Amino acid sequence: MHTGTGPHRRDVRDWIVDLSMFLIALVYAIMTVLDFPPPGPSGGEIPPFPERDIPTWWEIVERIVALAACVSLWWRRRWPTRIAVALIVVSVVSQPASCAMLISLFSLALHRPPRTSLVVFGLGVGSVGLRSLLVPDPYIPPLLAFLLGVAIQGSVIGWGLTVHHRRELVESLRDRAVHAETEAQLRAEHAQHQVREAMAREIHDVLGHRLSLLSVHAGALEYRPDAPPEEIARSAKVIRESAHQALQDLREVIGVLRAPVGELPQPTMADLRQLVEEADDVGARVEFTTDYEGTVPDRTGRTAYRIVQEGLTNVRKHAPGADTRVAVRGAPGEGLTVEVRNGHAPAGGSGGRSDGQGLVGLTERVSLLSGRLEHGPTSDGGWRLSAWLPWPA
Repeated sequence: MHTGTGPHRRDVRDWIVDLSMFLIALVYAIMTVLDFPPPGPSGGEIPPFPERDIPTWWEIVERIVALAACVSLWWRRRWPTRIAVALIVVSVVSQPASCAMLISLFSLALHRPPRTSLVVFGLGVGSVGLRSLLVPDPYIPPLLAFLLGVAIQGSVIGWGLTVHHRRELVESLRDRAVHAETEAQLRAEHAQHQVREAMAREIHDVLGHRLSLLSVHAGALEYRPDAPPEEIARSAKVIRESAHQALQDLREVIGVLRAPVGELPQPTMADLRQLVEEADDVGARVEFTTDYEGTVPDRTGRTAYRIVQEGLTNVRKHAPGADTRVAVRGAPGEGLTVEVRNGHAPAGGSGGRSDGQGLVGLTERVSLLSGRLEHGPTSDGGWRLSAWLPWPA
């Protein structure tokens, strides 16, 4: 919506509207100057009132002023307030300029704030009263002429304000739609960012576990080249299977990243025993005990799986060969407790201390479930990782 400030380049619609307004004001001015008498009640003409003593030069000036008023409408978009005030003053003494004045009032209400329009309307009311005193209409009583003039100006101002508010409403709805679209896009980007962060955590957990298995078996082959052929073949088989599974995990991750929407395959509590057996196969001597009944919620089960996975991975990294115990216990309404505890690492191991991103990711996972995570060294030189997860009844 053009506010009337600064230059305004007219388009085809503006040219048509401006030309129409100019011609309407000009036709009214011509008809007023020719002074056609109105028809009488019986179809005849009302006898003309006594002619006023108007000098010829004044008639010429009045017609020039009326023409100038009509021409000024071409600039009513750029200076609506100035044009409206000037035409109000002119209309006091020039009846032919009245139509141009009404058009300027409409443009003023359309392009300026309501407060400005109402102030100018007050000036217009004063001009109507002044005209009814200076140039009384011979056919209408002064009071009726005053009320009629105020009603006409008020109707024009009200019409302009209605269009003005309607345009503002449309513009507001358009801005709101653009704002809502921008917010939706930002929310989508934020959600995508969160999904990618979740994928990064999954990649860390899954590939970290697989690569730790590879590292353990590769280290065994390196330090024991004289091992029996059966043990070497067994280690090579585990390395091959772990490498193959790591490649499969990578393919799944890449497939998810390429897809517009999707999630990584998520483990469940049913996969927990297989996870422990894989760790036990590499000689970690893992003791696994469970004491719970019922069906663990999927999200809680996934988190429990990741806790055990991260704990076993850290044992292989920092305390290889240490005795490890995995315990899962709980009940609906009491919560699920998951604990991974390893003893002192043989051969001068590090005892399982780790300040990497794995524990940071676990802390975030557990906090999202409103659970608790504890980790730290034990009295026997080992390491303990324990978490409590809510399990609704």
